[in-house]
Amino acid sequence: MKIEKSLSISITGKVQGVGFRYFVRQQASDQKLTGWVKNNMDGSVEILATGPADKLEAFISQIKKGPPGSRIDNFFFSWIRTQNKVKDFKIL
Repeated sequence: MKIEKSLSISITGKVQGVGFRYFVRQQASDQKLTGWVKNNMDGSVEILATGPADKLEAFISQIKKGPPGSRIDNFFFSWIRTQNKVKDFKIL
């Protein structure tokens, strides 16, 4: 069994009102990750994802592309202590 890791991501740019959270959820589903994505009041998007490191790295590369109509100005991520395991990936 692969060791689970967790990743915290914060993204700014044109990432609200363009289907970004739904895009993130689909990418997480494709990689079989758990966690959540949410819009923040400041216009940014925040993501917490948990899964095997190789799947998280593939997830990062897809998220950096974004859905059509989006624009990523800043993409910050950090590896964090693995969070409590949830069963799926949610849009908050």
